[in-house]
Amino acid sequence: MTDNNTKFLIKGGHPLHGRVKVSGAKNSATKLLVASLLTDEQCILHNSPNKISDLTITTDICKALGSIIEFDEDRLKVRSEKIKTAHIPEDLGNKNRIAILLAGPLLLRTGKAEIPIPGGCKIGSRPVNFHIDSLEKLGCNVAVKDNYFILEADKLTGNNIRLDYPSVGATENIIIASTLAQGRTVLTNAAVEPEIIDLIKFLQKMGAIIEINTDRKITIEGVDKLSGAEHFVIPDRNQSASFACAGLASKGDVFIENAMQDNLITFLNTVRRVGGKFEIMEKGIRFFYDGPFKSIPIETNVHPGFMTDWQQPFVILMTQANGISIVHETVYEERFGYVSELKKMGAEIELYDTCLGGLQCRFANTHYFHSAVIKGPTPLKAAEINVPDLRAGFSYLIAGVIASGESVVNGAVYIDRGYEEIDLKLRDLGAEIRRI
Repeated sequence: MTDNNTKFLIKGGHPLHGRVKVSGAKNSATKLLVASLLTDEQCILHNSPNKISDLTITTDICKALGSIIEFDEDRLKVRSEKIKTAHIPEDLGNKNRIAILLAGPLLLRTGKAEIPIPGGCKIGSRPVNFHIDSLEKLGCNVAVKDNYFILEADKLTGNNIRLDYPSVGATENIIIASTLAQGRTVLTNAAVEPEIIDLIKFLQKMGAIIEINTDRKITIEGVDKLSGAEHFVIPDRNQSASFACAGLASKGDVFIENAMQDNLITFLNTVRRVGGKFEIMEKGIRFFYDGPFKSIPIETNVHPGFMTDWQQPFVILMTQANGISIVHETVYEERFGYVSELKKMGAEIELYDTCLGGLQCRFANTHYFHSAVIKGPTPLKAAEINVPDLRAGFSYLIAGVIASGESVVNGAVYIDRGYEEIDLKLRDLGAEIRRI
């Protein structure tokens, strides 16, 4: 686990060139690990991002519950033959957003779950009411005591559930909990991100019956038992987009091994609109600079829209584009908390509490600054900056790479939650970066 005081020193001004391999998606692997607790048999995950701290946190939680876990390079073996406790320690459970997803496995195997109020990145309130309301509809009783959710159920029963918003976490929670519930669960207005499809494929291998219908409807028919399974974790599309923005913003040429066109179609279209170049190849995607960037408008949205986790690194790219670019954030209300630090580096970005876009937005007529106007091209200069969350952290590394002088990026612990050995990978691409 990374020391909380670890930071990066970056000497900027060097275009990135070379080849980088993205790992398995941490947003998939962590959920697959949770799903493995539905069976007492062994599960094996290949292409697992074992060095990413979010996965380490999740494995620590599972071990505390009774799982036996083994690592071998990028392979993870897990067996949860017995669940020895339904209580998730607070010092583990509030480190990220994973603990709430363990409600289903714990309820199904023990009849009870004690889950601390979840933590995670500082990007908005990220309420768990979608999770709790849905679990109650499946037959779970919920109480709150001493910063814990106390959940109890003799059994879970399928139901019709409609989400007010296609929340990724709530969709995953409902799917996991419904696989062994009695009867059928019909989930409407569900999220359909690639990581959710990966979860469904893994559960199907385990013996679940899950239908993906049109118009964001997912149907889960409860079964009596799930067995062990092997699965290859999909490559991390967030890492792919991050390295792509780094290569382009630095006016470099980077080949991203394992980048999948299927899961990056909207991102690739946006790269093309801004004037970036890419080449789809057999084992990945090459991104390269070939002339000035153009300003464009972007609106984040749930899949298959432009992903909210892509906007921070893309904003750095927009600081190098000619003209005025606009980003309308519709997923998380406080996702622009990182902008103030970029201004220290000379970025010309202004935030607004109005909807600067055409999408229907939950944050209209609120006090949240969820639209950004970026003026470019702007030379960035070195500064000491503090990381507020995972994706903003990588965007700061990109800013440091293209800025003049030596920047200090405090808060490596956030970045390590989603990127394995990021300093080594950036050095392999020609960046002058070191961890202290």
